[in-house]
Amino acid sequence: MADQFANRADEVSAPATRALGVTPHDSNALSDIPKALYVGTGGNITMRGVNGTADQLWKNVPSGALLPFRAQYVRATGTTAADLLALY
Repeated sequence: MADQFANRADEVSAPATRALGVTPHDSNALSDIPKALYVGTGGNITMRGVNGTADQLWKNVPSGALLPFRAQYVRATGTTAADLLALY
């Protein structure tokens, strides 16, 4: 199968090529900084961006949302959304 994007640079705006499940944790950072997060089951998400200095509470994120946010931390406290995927 031909990959029309094989010779293009991987940028933040480029489509993701892999996804990993996210388990929210209050002190552990994500192993890699994702391009975006996918929310399988909606709710609230407490997270901090890659250059952030404070956590932010994202309220009422709907199921199926794609958040173009480069999160460094996804906290367990305050997060009620589930089935989260980090897109790389």
